[in-house]
Amino acid sequence: MSTAFHARHAHLPTGVAADVRITVQDGRITGVETGIPPQDGDHRLPGVVLPGLANAHSHAFHRALRGRTHHGGGTFWSWRETMYAVAARLDPDRYLALARATYAEMALAGITAVGEFHYLHHGPGGKRYMDPNVMGKALVQAAADVGIRLTLLDTCYLVGGLDGAGHRELEGAQLRFGDGDARTWALRVDDLRDHTDGGPAHLRVGAAIHSVRAVPRDQLATVASWARTAPATLDRTAPLSTPPTSGRGEGGRPVHVHLSEQPAENDVCLAAHGLTPTGLLEAEGVLGPDLSAVHATHLTDEDVALLGRHRSYACFCPTTERDLADGIGPARALRDAGARLSLGSDQHAVIDLLEEARALEMHERLDSLERGRFTPVDLLAAATAHDSIGWPDAGRIEVGARADLVAVRDDTVRTAGTDPGQVVLAATSADVDTVVVDGRVVVQDGRHRLGDVGRLLSEAIHPLVAPTD
Repeated sequence: MSTAFHARHAHLPTGVAADVRITVQDGRITGVETGIPPQDGDHRLPGVVLPGLANAHSHAFHRALRGRTHHGGGTFWSWRETMYAVAARLDPDRYLALARATYAEMALAGITAVGEFHYLHHGPGGKRYMDPNVMGKALVQAAADVGIRLTLLDTCYLVGGLDGAGHRELEGAQLRFGDGDARTWALRVDDLRDHTDGGPAHLRVGAAIHSVRAVPRDQLATVASWARTAPATLDRTAPLSTPPTSGRGEGGRPVHVHLSEQPAENDVCLAAHGLTPTGLLEAEGVLGPDLSAVHATHLTDEDVALLGRHRSYACFCPTTERDLADGIGPARALRDAGARLSLGSDQHAVIDLLEEARALEMHERLDSLERGRFTPVDLLAAATAHDSIGWPDAGRIEVGARADLVAVRDDTVRTAGTDPGQVVLAATSADVDTVVVDGRVVVQDGRHRLGDVGRLLSEAIHPLVAPTD
């Protein structure tokens, strides 16, 4: 059955157009006409219509930390202890409830696909659940309930850190994150598959290296090799020793890594290996166009050149990077070197991809003392970079693409009078009116189909936090 949506203004690959009629069948865009008045039966979309937004970096359980991490000024270390306390209290049911509410908040913000950097794998003390992927499957169910697509970036997290004495063992809440070694991690994750549940595919399975602090050097290549190997070819009895190759291989899975988020990470990596974290990933064959370097804040000129040469993604999370006082990364330098840009909400201090996009430009202005470092088109491209999380057929309003549409009102106190081509520099998530994912309306009139998302968040977070957290 065909459905038609009509937009007064829409951002197309050719620019902003007026009176755009978009026809959809089986979750795909089958027609895009401009200068066409609405017809009887069309679903009219208010304001300015954007392609669906892609949240390329999320830790769903961190949503429980919002507004609870600023004791004594809120250092990174006090934030981390609060995060560990929440992680210790989660089980599959609580994880499902929290992720469902968090993803619903994302949908309200116009996010149609999320890359979940998932490392909360096992039970307390590291004891495996009967189904070792049950925590990941809770995330899959949450995204399906909400109606957005999920890329489960199953994260290899093996050690508790790196210092002058070498790698530290996992301890406390960290024990829930570990699989022992990268081969054991790969065998667990290999039981997960991209799948379709009676409709458009909503799951992609990818890989992540938590960081060069949390995965020893001799294990890095194993993670990349798994991601770049077709599932049917994985030898479950032999070591995963096939050297990874640059570029997206048969497996076609995205690979993500936290990279140079803080200067201390660079310092310990240089002391241990004589290389920056980027240089270490290059030496171990991990860099490639399928790689997303998350944060990429404290890079040398050579690091920037390497990421650009490989056409890797740099995933910036500006609202988190400023909340944790991590710094401002070299976004424009990376783009000029050939790297591509994506955006994430990371710890969810804010869930607003429009704000993340705007902050990309504003942080550059603060750092460079220049305006116009990125155009509105550049910012929207970063906010809709679905390819970075394995959905190359999304993020554009064109024939053949997934029918993801986000209607942003142009008559609110924030957006009234705004040039439709510059709405990304004025609007916030509060201005999102309608969200369509794979042709299905999941948000209408600013309300998610699940109902009161604020109530869902409160009910999910309350059992996870203590008054002193």
